[in-house]
Amino acid sequence: MDVTQLAAVDTSRAARVLSEVRSARLSGQPAPVPPRRVIEQSWERMLRGGVDPDHDFRADPLSREEVQRRRETSVLRHVLPVLREGLLGFADVAHHIMVVADEEGRVLWREGSAPVLRKADGLGLELGADWREDVVGTNGLGTPAVVRRPVQVFASEHFVRSQAVWTCAGAPLTDPRDGRLLGVVDVSGPLETMHPATLAWVDSVAKLAEARLRERHLESLERLRAVAAPVLARLGGRALVVDRDGWTAAVSGMPYTRRVALPKSLSPGSKWVPALGLCSVEPLAGGWLLRAAADEPVPRGAAGIVLDLRQARGWTVTVSGGAGSWTRELSPRHAELLYLLAVHRTGRSASDLAGDVFGDPARTVTVRAEMSRVRRYLGAFLEHRPYRFAEDAEVEVLLPDDPHDVLPHSTAPAVGRLRARAPAP
Repeated sequence: MDVTQLAAVDTSRAARVLSEVRSARLSGQPAPVPPRRVIEQSWERMLRGGVDPDHDFRADPLSREEVQRRRETSVLRHVLPVLREGLLGFADVAHHIMVVADEEGRVLWREGSAPVLRKADGLGLELGADWREDVVGTNGLGTPAVVRRPVQVFASEHFVRSQAVWTCAGAPLTDPRDGRLLGVVDVSGPLETMHPATLAWVDSVAKLAEARLRERHLESLERLRAVAAPVLARLGGRALVVDRDGWTAAVSGMPYTRRVALPKSLSPGSKWVPALGLCSVEPLAGGWLLRAAADEPVPRGAAGIVLDLRQARGWTVTVSGGAGSWTRELSPRHAELLYLLAVHRTGRSASDLAGDVFGDPARTVTVRAEMSRVRRYLGAFLEHRPYRFAEDAEVEVLLPDDPHDVLPHSTAPAVGRLRARAPAP
């Protein structure tokens, strides 16, 4: 039974059915109908993580000052006009609100119907609140951030009982340059606001916002390219101009590379840059001029690679070699892929990884796109056909004290199997 379709014609009946499904699932009894797969998987994560289905847990909200600080530094501030125009036009009539959370699940913006905003206060859906899935259970802000796709959560599909009076549809907002999660936009409201088309509507507006971010990026590179052209025209040797995030605006004397992994807290002077070696770094308006040393080869070969998965969030990869070291934070998907390659040192094909991560060997296009992004910063340290770490690289994986907690929110089948086979701590 498609509960979303039923809810469109009989909200009360759909809510009763879902309440019975949730009660049966939590008690281990047969359910009248199975929950939707995305909801069932979320509930399984909640049960593994120890989230209490019958009691609210509300982390302390951020201070007003911290909310404002995050607003001012969030890329999402640039697409608020797009989100407002697409989602708030009929907010009062439709009895819904728009909620925007950052990549950590903290609510930064909340606008729409005044009565619904007051009801949201009663649920703890307030500015600065933490709505990560592992904190407040299955919901339209936290769950899309975990599964990285749009999700609608209706009535008792929420894991925590107090949220069963609510309905929400959320879509992740990702950086169009590298797929990094920026946050989630959600439309929420009382049960009667439910409609099967709501999810597609929210997803479409989210894609418009991402398209606007892509336009901003291209416009900024064009401005930087105009600054770079006369500078590069006067130089000899290998040089390139990149923006503050390492995206290339112009090159001279070397092949074009789309992005360069920059060291953290880059400053002017002589610096070692991954994939370029020793460089002279000079600031430009909106970016950096990198001039590669003439006798400095591009580093290849032996390296120490440490994949740190000990934290529930904040996974990193650190590469160390004779010329220096650097560290990069990993998205959940990249952490999964590198973990699987560390376990399978002989390599995995795109089809293998698609089965490992999605349970579908046919999803090779998605895998190749992600691995292309990984190889932009790991470069020569990661081989392909099959994908694998360089043969002479020493790879170390740092896991949590309890290996069953590695990548706890991952839904990748292969990661689940590795967790299940892990010895007891």
